[in-house]
Amino acid sequence: MLVTTGQIIATIAVLANAVVYGTDVCGAVIMRSVYRKLDDATVTVSAGWGHYYGDKRMPVIGAGGIVTAVLTLLIALLAGQLGAAVAAAITVAALFTWLALYVRIAKPINSQQTAAALSGIIPPDARALQNKWDSILKYRVTLQFTAIAGLCTALILF
Repeated sequence: MLVTTGQIIATIAVLANAVVYGTDVCGAVIMRSVYRKLDDATVTVSAGWGHYYGDKRMPVIGAGGIVTAVLTLLIALLAGQLGAAVAAAITVAALFTWLALYVRIAKPINSQQTAAALSGIIPPDARALQNKWDSILKYRVTLQFTAIAGLCTALILF
């Protein structure tokens, strides 16, 4: 029963983290290129409104992905599934690293761009802000990929 529970929780973790992974991949593969074609004001307002809605809606999904990944790790340990536990531990490490990057770099920029979109006042460093936000996408995508791969491995090894 514990193994089945672990598999169910790991599946939920995959689905939740897939939303975040897909969002980051979209940013890296599509939006970064689009924003390079736009003027600073348009980039800031577009990104700002995106962050306005994203920062309201994504935390539940992201937190759910982290919580279910931690639960996957704990259940794997309790069930004596060492391979699944190692895979889940790698996932948890990747997700906490992703979260640290988000909180320290992306979130402050999100807040500045949201404020600009709401007020209509474009900061003088608008392009630099977007470039800094874009600069961590490769790490965010890699960390989310690692998390998804770890969860899928845990599912296989349960």
